[in-house]
Amino acid sequence: MSRKVLVTGATGYIGGRLVPRLLEAGYDVRVLVRDPARLSEVPWADRVEVVKGDLANPSTLPTAFEGIEVLYYLVHSMGAKGEFESAERAAATNVAGAAKAAGIRRIVYLGGLHPDGKLSPHLRSRAEVGRILLDSGVPTAALQAGVVIGSGSTSFEMIRHLTDVLPYMPAPRWVRNFIQPIAIRDVLYYLIASAELPDAVNRTFDIGGPDVLRYGQMMNGYALEAGLRQRPIASLPVLTPWLASQWVNLVTPIPRSLAVPIIASLQYDCVVHEHDIDDYIPKPDGGLTGYRRSVRLALDKMRAGEVETSWQDSAVQGAPSDLLPSDPEWTGHTVFTDLKQRHTTAPPAEVWTVIEGIGGDNGWYSFPLAWALRGWADKIVGGVGLRRGRRHPSRLNAGDALDFWRVEKVERGRFLRLRAEMKVPGAAWLELGVTAADDGGSDYRQRAIFFPMGLAGRLYWFSILPFHGAIFNGMANKITQTAVVQASREKG
Repeated sequence: MSRKVLVTGATGYIGGRLVPRLLEAGYDVRVLVRDPARLSEVPWADRVEVVKGDLANPSTLPTAFEGIEVLYYLVHSMGAKGEFESAERAAATNVAGAAKAAGIRRIVYLGGLHPDGKLSPHLRSRAEVGRILLDSGVPTAALQAGVVIGSGSTSFEMIRHLTDVLPYMPAPRWVRNFIQPIAIRDVLYYLIASAELPDAVNRTFDIGGPDVLRYGQMMNGYALEAGLRQRPIASLPVLTPWLASQWVNLVTPIPRSLAVPIIASLQYDCVVHEHDIDDYIPKPDGGLTGYRRSVRLALDKMRAGEVETSWQDSAVQGAPSDLLPSDPEWTGHTVFTDLKQRHTTAPPAEVWTVIEGIGGDNGWYSFPLAWALRGWADKIVGGVGLRRGRRHPSRLNAGDALDFWRVEKVERGRFLRLRAEMKVPGAAWLELGVTAADDGGSDYRQRAIFFPMGLAGRLYWFSILPFHGAIFNGMANKITQTAVVQASREKG
């Protein structure tokens, strides 16, 4: 009989990769999520039990924890605001109490490597969560990892974009700090193996890869694997953590809300202080993955369009979370819409191919400069900007990040709804759809929807209204024209 495990954070970067590997290892997996719809299209959704709940709401936990032997705690807040520490403390306390009451045999927690002494708020909070779980009365393995390298990881994406964009890097003093990165495959290996630790084990374990590097060496190691020239790096003592965070926000897809805690954590050496995990868990076959090889593997996954999970999978803090109210009334809301419709000779399948391939390298089919400027404006005010791209070159799933949008709904072959995650005074959506026409062609429908917030929202809508005619008309025209061209190529 297989052991039953519960994974929290299954919609995140680590959890989304851990679940299928637990299934492969023979575990019976249950996942706790706030929004089950976000798992509707993951390939393993029909192989797990999905329970709706929230770690912040203790009343939702007993049902999720019932019958569980091993609990994986993989939930972290990366917000820059100070209140995230109290929220993480409350969630960990709720889990500790519910796990003890449910008779759970083991908790496995993934925290961060950190030195002794004063820590950044982010590292301090991770360490405190670990202490709460270790004091829960449930045997806990608190794994402490440093920079995780894998396709789509926040750390890898920051290194990648900084190195790709900048031929010369003025950098803060922390580029000289020592870091012990670890490949995502090795993190997953230790997480799975920790489920079988002896019941008496209740402690932290440092985990890291075989290489100890300066941050600058990591960037140049990436450059070599990516076929780039090594970058000269100048350490500037005047580049404070706050300024460095703004710089990362501007030149990479990492938004300010993530850049601030990451940069603050890089002020310290983050290396393994003990190797006690080796006394309980043997190293993986072939040994731990070196940094250069982990970069090579990540780049291979990216080039093949096989990025399994990404930092983008986590919704942006402060972005609207409510689904679009039902048409047609929108009772109680002021709403502005911009509707564009086109008939095309292209069949629906061709139009849908263009719709589903929108964004990323394909762009938005109208006025690239205008879209780029809007993306830069969003980055300047701390938003996600237009450069997050997309995880897969031709397929979208609900929950995917798409430049500065989030895929809210996909009805494959006919309808796509995107929710805006750029900074706007209100809530915004963009809908793209296609239906079959009687003449064998298609009817394309495109609708922008905006719920303004106060006077600022109304002024914002009317200020951009003159551009809508050009941008949204051009977008509808180009999408349908592209579909016609693709259809004619296939016939030819």
